[in-house]
Amino acid sequence: MNRASKNLLEGAGTFVAGLVLWLFTRGVEVPGVTLTKVGMVMMCVGGVLIATGLYRTARLRSR
Repeated sequence: MNRASKNLLEGAGTFVAGLVLWLFTRGVEVPGVTLTKVGMVMMCVGGVLIATGLYRTARLRSR
């Protein structure tokens, strides 16, 4: 598995996990953190990983 595929796979997984947290943990209270905010951060990180994977894929194909 090359680096671009790994970034795409990790990004998609992180984004989906963040989306699940953001959608389904609105009433859950955990001391110190808000799970909906953690979900939003995970979706942002997943989006960055997906963008990096797409950039690496495009860069590999242009060579």
